[in-house]
Formats: sequence, C-alpha cells, structure tokens
Amino acid sequence: QVQLVESGGGLVQAGASLRLSCAASGRTFGTDAMGWFRQAPGKEREFVAGISWRGFTSYSDSVKGRFTISRDNAKNTVYLQMDSLKPEDTAVYYCAANPSIIYQTENNRYWGQGTQVTVSS
Repeated sequence: QVQLVESGGGLVQAGASLRLSCAASGRTFGTDAMGWFRQAPGKEREFVAGISWRGFTSYSDSVKGRFTISRDNAKNTVYLQMDSLKPEDTAVYYCAANPSIIYQTENNRYWGQGTQVTVSS
C-alpha cells in the first residue's frame, strides 16, 4: 500500500520558519516527481513547489524566495523548508507524488493526508 505521510506542521508567529517532511512508503519514489500543495480555508488546493527525480525545482510565485523544496531519494522523503512565514501561508499542506512530472493540479497519483500550518500575526 502506497502511503505519503506529512509531518512538521504547527503554529508559529509571522517571520518564523518550519520544515515539513513527507515520508513515502509502499513503492520506490526515486524516479517520481514530488511536490507540495496547500489548501487554505474556503479556497481550492493550490500548487506550492515541485521537484523532479533529478532535483529540478519549481515554485509558485507566492512562495518563491521563501520556501525551498528538497528530496532525499535514499530515505524516500521530500522536504519543504519554509522561511519568513506569513499569515497568508496558513493552510493544510499536502505532499504529492507522480511518475515523471508533478502536475500543478489535482492530477497526481499519490497524495498524503496533510499537515496543518498556522501562522499568527
């Protein structure tokens, strides 16, 4: 059974940092693209960052320069380092994986259950 399990969320003040982790199990994700998405209350889920199996990265404009995505293929884990957090970053953050590429939509094969990030002003 394929599972993606996120961790590292929490409540922080504006300007703080958090590091999210997503541990994958049930298959080898070494050649899959992986990504992070988020869903704020009352809004649709949106793309945050993606990383190919070779390490090429992409970011949404709203997080570019503040968030960094990385992966450790040996550990089947992807990370999201979030710096200079803002209240508008408050959301449930989801990990996703898909063969070859990450779509910036819902069309990815594997999804985690999400971890809550709350940023207070």
